[in-house]
Amino acid sequence: MHYEIAATGMTWTLGEAMMLVSWWKPLLLLIPFMPWAWLVSAVFDKHAGKYHLPRPNWNLLHLGCGLVALALAIILPIEGIAAIFVSLAAITAVLAIDVAIFVMVTNRDERVPEAFRLKLDFSSLGKARADRAAAKRQGKVELVLRRPDKSVVAVPSIDAPEFPVRVAAESIILKAIDNRAAQIDIAPTGKDNQYAVTYLVDSLRTPPEAMPGADAIKVMDYWKGVAKLDLQDRRRRLVNDVTVERGDSKKKIRITSMGSQAGMRLSLLIEPETQVRRKPADLGLLEPQMDELRKLVEEEAGVVLLAAPPDAGRTTTLYTIVKMHDAYTKNVQVVETEPQDMLEGAKQNKWEQQADGPEFSTFVRSLLRRDPDVLGVADLVDANTAKEIAKADHERTRVYVSVRGESVLSVIQQWLKVVGDTEIASKCLYGVVAQKLLRKLCTNCKVAYQPSPDMVKRLGLPPDRVKQLFKRGGQVLIKNKPEICPLCQGTGYLGLEGIFEIFTIGPAERTLLAKGDLNAIKLEYKKRNLPTIQQSAIKKAIDGITSVEEVMRVTVEARPEAQPGQGGKTEAGATA
Repeated sequence: MHYEIAATGMTWTLGEAMMLVSWWKPLLLLIPFMPWAWLVSAVFDKHAGKYHLPRPNWNLLHLGCGLVALALAIILPIEGIAAIFVSLAAITAVLAIDVAIFVMVTNRDERVPEAFRLKLDFSSLGKARADRAAAKRQGKVELVLRRPDKSVVAVPSIDAPEFPVRVAAESIILKAIDNRAAQIDIAPTGKDNQYAVTYLVDSLRTPPEAMPGADAIKVMDYWKGVAKLDLQDRRRRLVNDVTVERGDSKKKIRITSMGSQAGMRLSLLIEPETQVRRKPADLGLLEPQMDELRKLVEEEAGVVLLAAPPDAGRTTTLYTIVKMHDAYTKNVQVVETEPQDMLEGAKQNKWEQQADGPEFSTFVRSLLRRDPDVLGVADLVDANTAKEIAKADHERTRVYVSVRGESVLSVIQQWLKVVGDTEIASKCLYGVVAQKLLRKLCTNCKVAYQPSPDMVKRLGLPPDRVKQLFKRGGQVLIKNKPEICPLCQGTGYLGLEGIFEIFTIGPAERTLLAKGDLNAIKLEYKKRNLPTIQQSAIKKAIDGITSVEEVMRVTVEARPEAQPGQGGKTEAGATA
């Protein structure tokens, strides 16, 4: 009898044990681990690899959080069915904290561009899927286009003849955004009624992509219609802004239509305001150059020439330097033909060419007679404008004049020539800021190497000074497999930075200029030991900001401009 009771007791104990390991309970606890494990392995690990984040450290953190979550599920001192739900809540909380930490910390890392930062808003994923499904039903339309009055441009039906035009119009914008282009140009090639589409990426134009003339006209007219420009006017310069939306992203596009001898052309400038907004510290000035610029700004008298080649940042530099003056305590004004951005506190005067209106030079003269403290002239349209500026009273007014040029010395020579009178031209000149733009190496894929002694010698540096330089990469290794760098799209470069030379001109230098003694000015510039554009570029190569190849490309002397009738290239007109 006693044996049976013992046997019965043992049977009861084993039954209880079987109830504690019910097959569905461990499976239930695994549910939170499955999406977390996929997110860590398929998204987070790849994200860390792409942007050179510390993958081993992050993997240790993920593993640690997973073990903590599992331990909490096992050791929680709770009995009954409630233990399962408490364990699920504890596991979910720990894994959610792990996900949140990764997203918040990596999004603050400067190596991860803003456009590629992770989001915790999972509702946007559903919206994105719905948008993609809607786009698929419509064909290939992916953008929401808004006119200047913010009204939405309706998407034509798939069977409508306008639908292929809408798709083609969108395709050039999508390609520009995906390739970080700042500007798109559709222009005639001059051969067989053919047009070409080019993109401006990091200040360089992509090879032209051919487009049949009939298709190009339809695409240009479509964008003109979105911008509410006169479709019949194919000669005058017409400008207006539209907005394109792609998911949560919104971008302003400045549409400019103009005529030429070969036919109409269209320019689409992407985010024009953003392109010309930079703080002084972000221009790319070296420390001694920044000191020279501050001295020049504080003087608040005379003319300062701001020079750069086309599409090389003249407008950006003009806006940045003008904003260094306090527009709330000073009378700061700017005169432009096409304003690119709003300058807080400054009065922006727009000149429009009209048959019965004043000439640009007359317009500038009228502004100078009102004695502004600071006047920025966005472009030197003609020689008369230069003469009006030179003759003005410069004891009370600082005038910044944006001109095309390659270097300090060449711009001084150009100024003396265009004014026509060396004494008048030199009397008002207080300084010159010359610049060019170079492409910055992509920090995500640039490759370090040891330069040869011959290369270091060609850079004009001591062999023992430079132990390491960088060159463009274009690829990153993801789990030992090369992939195109997601930041620079394989170009090896990402973004632009200025290289400068700055020359302040005092009474002694103005006396030399009045005599036309440019050689003495050249010697004075060398005597001050100020960095030239080439030296600034080399410094940036040594610091790993750019490559030697980019330095050579930018600092090679530009060819003389083609004379009329010699097939000179027409510039795109971007002012950033």
